[in-house]
Amino acid sequence: MATLRVRAGGALHLLAYDPDAGNSLRAILEPTDFRVRTACLGLGACGLCRVRVLAGEVGAPTAVERVQLEDALLAERVRLACQCRPVGEVEIEVLSLAPPSSWHVPPGGLASIGTLRWEADPAPSHAVPRPLGVAVDLGTSHISVALIDLIGARPLALRVGANPQRAHGADVMTRLVAAGDPDHARALASLARAAVGEALGEIARSEGIDLRRVRRVLVVGNTAMLSLLADRNHQRLLEPANWSLPIDCAPLETASWGREWGLAPEASIEVVAPLAGFVGSDLLAGVVAERMPELRTPGLLIDFGTNSEIALWSGDTLWVTATAGGPAFEASAGRDCIPAEAGAVVRVREGEGGALECDIIAGDEPRGLCGSGLVDLLACLLRQRRLGPRGRFSDGSERVEFEVNGRVLGLGWREVDALQRAKAAIGAGMKVLCGCAGVDPYALQRVLVAGLFGSHLDLDSAAAIGLLPRLPEGRVVLVGNTALAGACGLLLCADARRMLERVRACARFVNLGRMAAFDEAFLDQLFLQPMGSPP
Repeated sequence: MATLRVRAGGALHLLAYDPDAGNSLRAILEPTDFRVRTACLGLGACGLCRVRVLAGEVGAPTAVERVQLEDALLAERVRLACQCRPVGEVEIEVLSLAPPSSWHVPPGGLASIGTLRWEADPAPSHAVPRPLGVAVDLGTSHISVALIDLIGARPLALRVGANPQRAHGADVMTRLVAAGDPDHARALASLARAAVGEALGEIARSEGIDLRRVRRVLVVGNTAMLSLLADRNHQRLLEPANWSLPIDCAPLETASWGREWGLAPEASIEVVAPLAGFVGSDLLAGVVAERMPELRTPGLLIDFGTNSEIALWSGDTLWVTATAGGPAFEASAGRDCIPAEAGAVVRVREGEGGALECDIIAGDEPRGLCGSGLVDLLACLLRQRRLGPRGRFSDGSERVEFEVNGRVLGLGWREVDALQRAKAAIGAGMKVLCGCAGVDPYALQRVLVAGLFGSHLDLDSAAAIGLLPRLPEGRVVLVGNTALAGACGLLLCADARRMLERVRACARFVNLGRMAAFDEAFLDQLFLQPMGSPP
């Protein structure tokens, strides 16, 4: 790793980056709070992303830069961030800061969507030149919006932001109860639609995209979020008898949505139907993204989130379930816990003398711990015997504190307890699904870890606290936002849609609330220790 020193807004920031990745300065700055102004998808055509190179090497000026920048500016080492690829230690000054926005590019950029495993269908002869599609993953805590090229089968832009419905409750049940009031239900639907529109507006402004080129929008999400978006049948989810049944979340009309989002009148908007209860189309899209029905051996997909969903492919049947993860995985819980965004402590490890060392997402100013950082911290404290398997601190205190770049962060037993319960629910769900399918959890050849939380997870730490089974190297894989990748695939081709229908036909929903084995497994999984260890 190397250090990029960034002067922006009168302050100096230190960014760790991988010079071997070959990313441009623009791409490195995108997930941060000091992004450059842009309007051309990073092609250099707008000439807005100007920086001054104060020290270090970023490559020779490109032909695009020689067109956009006068010789006098180039002599002063003014460059376009999208054209510069830093090598080693570099210091820059951002000359054109982007305006603040609640929508950001996640760490990893477009790669965080995962791999698009589908090729685009041939374009109709009457299609507009380079039509665009929009994939939306409507999550409980976050909303992800991707713009894709429907001809080239590639993502062009990605934005992630907080779901504004969180003001009505951090979990799905709280929001569903609130939606019992028709006025609140309409407000929740409006908030979700407006958020998607804001994300699209941010993409249009920042990337220079005309949204009238969008021909298709496809939305996936968990059942509760889709029912609240469409303002249909959400009250059925409050009745356990309906949890094993399909819930109709299809909106009665979408023309008004297209007008609100600034799309062309002919653009189609589709909400992909969930499977049942709290198993949504986000999980189904993830199964399609990873082409799980093509696996020759049993495989498991875990989509970590506030509403966590699990799918087990046993060879001819897809066993699915959902369990409450709470805010521990995405937004976390506690005064020093935040989502995985700029300023979040994403990695914690032991340094010399047992001191804790941390990595921060997109910056050097720590704002708090995100879920993966919390998992790392718990693993470190367990190894140091400062935390016991029951989730209590060895010295009897209710909180431990540590310093990160001059700021003191803390972890209380309530945050530990929240993650214990969330990971116990996941572990118990895995065990029950494997039992239903007759699959030994340790015989799984592939365990796919998805979701925003899963994008940053350290597998050794996850195994140490019992969040994931400890399997031979290569069997557990971080796969990014599979829901969004699957939604992109469904936009692109008929083959992906045929696989979706195949998945629906062979899926079997398991209601954990009616499984006696779940309660016992939940209690076993509460301990902070590797799976399979005696309590």
